[in-house]
Amino acid sequence: MPDDEKDRFGSKLRDVEKAREDTFFAERDRELIQKLKAQSGAEEEQAVRQLAHMRCPKCGERLNVRHKLDIEIDECPHGHGTWLDAGELEKLAQRESSGWLSRFLGRGD
Repeated sequence: MPDDEKDRFGSKLRDVEKAREDTFFAERDRELIQKLKAQSGAEEEQAVRQLAHMRCPKCGERLNVRHKLDIEIDECPHGHGTWLDAGELEKLAQRESSGWLSRFLGRGD
């Protein structure tokens, strides 16, 4: 085999090896970028949750907490709504037997 032909095969093998190496690193870079994006998205979501916590969904003002009948009621200072935590609506309904709230929850007459 002439030296010229031998050199062509050697350069082709180096080219193939380089292409495989490029493919490997490109895939690794893609995976790292995906992980960074996912991590960044989770951090952004957590930041948004912290900013929105105890704020009115309509106007963004911080909710006022009032205590009525041993229940904490969260209210918008601008009158956009009132919020109850889990179980608090049922506590209110237990205090009455024939009002609209107990009828609404199916506990009335």
